[in-house]
Amino acid sequence: MMAKKWTNGHSSSVLSLNVSRDGQLASGAEGGELTIWNAEGNPLECVRLQEADDVTSVIFSPTCSRRLYASHGEIISMLDTRCLKEPVECFHVNEEEISCLSINETDSFLAAADDSGAIKIIDLQSKKLSRCLQRHSNICASTAFRPQRPQSLLSCGLDMKIIMWNLQKTRPQWIMNLQEEQQPAEQGICQICNPPLLHSLSVSTCGNVFGCGAEDGKIRIFRVTGAKFEEQVAFKGHSLGVSQIFFLPEMYCFITGGNDEKVLLWDVSSEIEKLKSPNKAIHKKKKRKKKADKMNPEYTNDCLAISPKLTIEHGKKVNWISYMSINGSNRIFVADPSNAISVYPIS
Repeated sequence: MMAKKWTNGHSSSVLSLNVSRDGQLASGAEGGELTIWNAEGNPLECVRLQEADDVTSVIFSPTCSRRLYASHGEIISMLDTRCLKEPVECFHVNEEEISCLSINETDSFLAAADDSGAIKIIDLQSKKLSRCLQRHSNICASTAFRPQRPQSLLSCGLDMKIIMWNLQKTRPQWIMNLQEEQQPAEQGICQICNPPLLHSLSVSTCGNVFGCGAEDGKIRIFRVTGAKFEEQVAFKGHSLGVSQIFFLPEMYCFITGGNDEKVLLWDVSSEIEKLKSPNKAIHKKKKRKKKADKMNPEYTNDCLAISPKLTIEHGKKVNWISYMSINGSNRIFVADPSNAISVYPIS
């Protein structure tokens, strides 16, 4: 599939993307570059943010499309897209480089995850630091608020942990450590060469299903029930690390991008439906697994043979992916080490 290229917006590698509800795209790049694009691919506004630190994350306000937040170094700039020259507000609450920003759907809290593993929560009404969530022992690579639950936040990082938080408390609601979840035989082999370091997290529109992409090439889908979550499906999605995952409006459909230079479209609804079948099937599966474990210590039942619905040979490592649907036109946006944004139409 050939991509349309959006050019003349950046002079260096594009690192981050986000789409507003009215169809504008924001892109952040190395050297403090920030650009706003219209739906036709024309740059509307360009600016180089102060200190010229890499723009690692950009996110539009869910309630006001002209309000944009951009992280560069340890700083978050709040900008008006009609005039990017001067930030409306600056927040400097993180102590290390910010890796990811997330806003809840009521536009009341902004989460900024950083390289120390801390997640700083900014109250957007008072414009002050509200909380500091600290449980990751390595870089917190990705964080996302759950739709329809403005106090609920998910995070994942290079410490191989996925954490669910309730903003009314500073301690986690639920923690899953993928290193501990692995089978002992698998641990010994995989842990050395390909540990499940977590790079990206995305939540479906229902708020109860989310996915993570990891360094081991696997995609893991989880379901939240009450104050905890559990893995529903896990499968090998890419031959190298999964750098990005992005849920589409359809509940079990999502896009992933990887270091294997591919962008893939998935639909795991049939696999999720199978798990809703009676416990008899699950009991049989466990019995088969125990038998297989004795025969082959490297056996794992979490590498299901799931095929992508669409494979895009992008040709460059994926830095960020986003998606836009306007007037029946669906498009995937891909940022990579080049200074252009690739746009793929999908049906």
